[in-house]
Amino acid sequence: MTTFELRNLDECLEKHLPAEELKEVKRILYGVEKDNTLKLPESAYKTAEQNGFEIKGYSFEARPEELRKPRLVRIGAIQNSIALPTTAPIEKQREGIWSKVKLMIKAAAEAGCNIVCTQEAWTMPFAFCTREKFPWCEFAEEAEHGPTTKMMSELAKAYNMVIIHSILERDMEHGETIWNTAVVISNSGRYMGKHRKNHIPRVGDFNESTYYFEGNTGHPVFETEFGKLAINICYGRHHPQNWMMFGLNGAEIVFNPSATIGRLSEPLWGIEARNAAIANSYFTVAINRVGTEKFPNEYTSGDGKAAHKEFGPFYGSTYVAAPDGSRTPSLSRCEDGLLVTEVDLNLCRQVKDFWGFRMTQRLPLYAESLSKAAALDFQPQIVREK
Repeated sequence: MTTFELRNLDECLEKHLPAEELKEVKRILYGVEKDNTLKLPESAYKTAEQNGFEIKGYSFEARPEELRKPRLVRIGAIQNSIALPTTAPIEKQREGIWSKVKLMIKAAAEAGCNIVCTQEAWTMPFAFCTREKFPWCEFAEEAEHGPTTKMMSELAKAYNMVIIHSILERDMEHGETIWNTAVVISNSGRYMGKHRKNHIPRVGDFNESTYYFEGNTGHPVFETEFGKLAINICYGRHHPQNWMMFGLNGAEIVFNPSATIGRLSEPLWGIEARNAAIANSYFTVAINRVGTEKFPNEYTSGDGKAAHKEFGPFYGSTYVAAPDGSRTPSLSRCEDGLLVTEVDLNLCRQVKDFWGFRMTQRLPLYAESLSKAAALDFQPQIVREK
């Protein structure tokens, strides 16, 4: 029996709606009044076609200002499947993924991207579902001096782009502990720093707390040549306070490298990063992997389902949202892809001025309320009929 797979919601709409209806539906769904498709260089399309991945381009504009020039930045967001079966040697699996993603970064450079971000734990299968330590812990590597950062540093320097890549980190200075970590490399090729995942899931097949706990790096914002960037790794997108803290620290673009599956989270996917962009007056980039990954041994989920070997499908659907609430269409739900988005960072301040969310957010009130809520003797503020 063949299971129907919807490749892309946007293409489905384009296939079935008349032009005038489609235009109005897109205005309502995406908040865009006119076509914001971004024409990319032919070389980028050619690289994508030759190597079997999707490439799309879109743009967001800001109002012209008298005192500030436009701050145009091109963002590249990469979603991909694994390259080899999970039974292949660890080094071969990693090299296979490296090979395909290096070509996608090449296309991003050809498309003029200033910043590129990968999906969560991009160098490996998302094997944390298995709860097996071996061989999956062998994918862990040092954030600053590991082989993946070395390779990405060379690409960042060669292409003059900032690269954010998410790995399983081995902290050699603190007992060889494992973390879920995003590494930031400047366009000079230098290591800028890292951020560790703040919120760890304990739901369904996402057994990540077997491998690593909540991060200890706070909410860092990386000031680069192309803007102030932050990374809210995967499950952190479910926590509004996590998004808020990156905004308070000055982020203009917050990336959300993820690995999440259809039946669990797809109804939430298009809402959370977009809502964060609105609430915090910055751009968000939601990135998810694609494909179904099969592991050698059966594992259980703790939810009554039969033991199984497959994890997925991961539904891709990478998109970018703007502070004014508009967003791009998504990449495919089932194919490797590169989403290129040109943004004007001036829009962040313009939206702050228009909506006044920062002016009206009342941090002292919430600081007091949260301090009370965190206390052991907390009593909820509930009013009952006497």
